[in-house]
Amino acid sequence: MKEISLGLLGLGTVGCGVVKIVENHQDKLKHQVGCAVKVKRALVKDLHKERLVDFDEKLLTLHAEEVLEDPEIDVVIEVMGGVEEARHYILRALKNKKHVVTANKDLMAVYGSELLAAAAENNCDLFYEASVAGGIPILRSLVDGLASDRITKMMGIVNGTTNFILTKMNNEGSSYEEVLQQAQVLGFAEADPTADVEGIDAARKMAILATLGFSMNIELKDVQVKGISAISEEDLEYSKKLGYTMKLIGIAHRENDRVEVSVGPTLLPKDHPLASVQNEYNAVYVYGEAVGETMFYGPGAGSLPTATAVVSDLVGVMKNMRLGVNGKSMVSPQFQKTLKEKDEVQAKHFLRVHVKDEVGVLSHITNLFSNKGVSFEKILQLPLKEESLAEVVVVTHHASLKRYEDLLEELSSMPMVQEIKSSYRVEGEVLV
Repeated sequence: MKEISLGLLGLGTVGCGVVKIVENHQDKLKHQVGCAVKVKRALVKDLHKERLVDFDEKLLTLHAEEVLEDPEIDVVIEVMGGVEEARHYILRALKNKKHVVTANKDLMAVYGSELLAAAAENNCDLFYEASVAGGIPILRSLVDGLASDRITKMMGIVNGTTNFILTKMNNEGSSYEEVLQQAQVLGFAEADPTADVEGIDAARKMAILATLGFSMNIELKDVQVKGISAISEEDLEYSKKLGYTMKLIGIAHRENDRVEVSVGPTLLPKDHPLASVQNEYNAVYVYGEAVGETMFYGPGAGSLPTATAVVSDLVGVMKNMRLGVNGKSMVSPQFQKTLKEKDEVQAKHFLRVHVKDEVGVLSHITNLFSNKGVSFEKILQLPLKEESLAEVVVVTHHASLKRYEDLLEELSSMPMVQEIKSSYRVEGEVLV
């Protein structure tokens, strides 16, 4: 191979990062793959937009076919975002025998199986390391580094926006609304932050992680999702008093080939490694039967961190080209997907309830917990400013999700209960 030609779909923040790394690391790339690498064409929406990299305007195009149909382009790098249009372009690229690298977690969470099958059919590579956790090489670690192990649990902070918001709320005592505005000004949150703050972005990433880690076809609809928009300063204060830190945590857990995948606000002990992950950083804890506990930590987004993962995938594609083994790395899921029922999902829970400040109320509540088979690990009862109300805060022992949800339903209907203020999962120890 004398030279590898690249076509970019998108030249935004990540696309510009890819160009910078390809241009600045030519010596490293030549050493890795034995030839030069160049960007031949980039699809953009605006030819004259100011960009974060000095890029020859003659190489820009408004027409996708100039990338997808060019026989000289070997690898297509998709960093344009979106789902349907990106899917269409990637399928065209694969049909034209072009290898593809993408950073698009939305796309891979929804259409990953279809696209990987199309890649295998056309003897092409489709790599997507940058779709989860930015610059952290978590997918390659699952597929290659931990290939001989059996993964039982993955637990992590995989969305930088929500981690930034919760860090600021926890450290500064600010409200959710105040910190969200700050995150938008700093560029950590979009103008419409719904996908981040409601847990959808993290759920997409957990679906990808679970699919690879458990070798099952886990879909986005299989992930139980709860966001952070309802978290209050009071929730965080009680978390601190009880020895916990609140994080938006993605959990994928396998027991006896039955799995649960969820995303939600979770209380972690203050000495848990994930509790110390601050601001926009990401981290993923992986538990394997042989390796035990491992943790991957680093920047979860940004131009150069994400572009680093993209170019690492590009190096993988080019090495396969040199060896003549493109399209041979895809392995179909080994196991049929079997999701846990609610009575099989075991967890601790944090619960905050406003009740009438009357004699015997706590006794009624404890009787209900006992009848439902849910026991207390910690319990606080505090008076509120309103003289007629008191606040009860509970951390339960492990109980099935079904028992806990039944308890909440009956608790909310009790005449002495004014309101269930909040309920969150608690991760106190490793379940393997």
